[in-house]
Amino acid sequence: MVGAIEPNLREAEIERVKRKRPDSLDAYDLVLRAIPHVYPATPEEAVQGIPLLERALALQADFAGAHGLLAWCHKTLFVRAGHSEVDRVAAIRHARAALAHGRDDATALGLGGFVVAMVEHDRATAFQAFEQALALSPSSALTLMAGAVALAYGGEAKRAIDYGERALRLSPAQDRANYYSHHALSIAFFLTGRYEVAANAARRAIQSGPNFSVSHCFLAAPLAKLGRLEEASAAASRVLALQPSFSSAGFCAALALPAALADPLQEAWRGAGLPM
Repeated sequence: MVGAIEPNLREAEIERVKRKRPDSLDAYDLVLRAIPHVYPATPEEAVQGIPLLERALALQADFAGAHGLLAWCHKTLFVRAGHSEVDRVAAIRHARAALAHGRDDATALGLGGFVVAMVEHDRATAFQAFEQALALSPSSALTLMAGAVALAYGGEAKRAIDYGERALRLSPAQDRANYYSHHALSIAFFLTGRYEVAANAARRAIQSGPNFSVSHCFLAAPLAKLGRLEEASAAASRVLALQPSFSSAGFCAALALPAALADPLQEAWRGAGLPM
């Protein structure tokens, strides 16, 4: 599939899992059943995916794709459901297992690299994993999407825009997972001071994934910078409706955002009315 346009992202990643079929077909079936609960990145879905993936790994402990998906689920719980140390440790452990067992599996490398970047904050290892994944499969929209988000949160706006735009070219417009790419672009454009473009990217992220609270955060921030405080406040209200525990300091600390991103974000969020 190198060089081909990807079908729907979820379907594309299922096809990659099929090509990496494990020794245990029961484990394989459990992973396929878990996939729809992983990519929405909501705590409610993650807690449904975790038992399926744990059962898959009980059947085959070196199943790289299962480790990567389980890492993603625990990352979702860590970032969006209270910053539990248990979820942080589990996310890192399974991400590292995905990298160790998935050296020839682009999807496992993309998933593991993403979680290592976002939770362990080892961005050097993560970016190496993304590059290895793209060498294996240059048309891996998941890797580009995950890489775009990790790069944006790491403050590397130019590379994040490149990854995000490439991911969108490889995914159809109706793919609901596109909110990750638009989310990354909104952060990158915010970093470069292109606030109107950042707001538009955040709106597209929300259109693709309306229940992803963080995209509403990244709509509130550029709107506040533009002085459109009524709109920014409405976006902030939606953040708190979706994630009542949100605080800007907690969010920035959990993701170890560099000061060049964290400082202007927290100032903008304060203006929008989000709790510190």
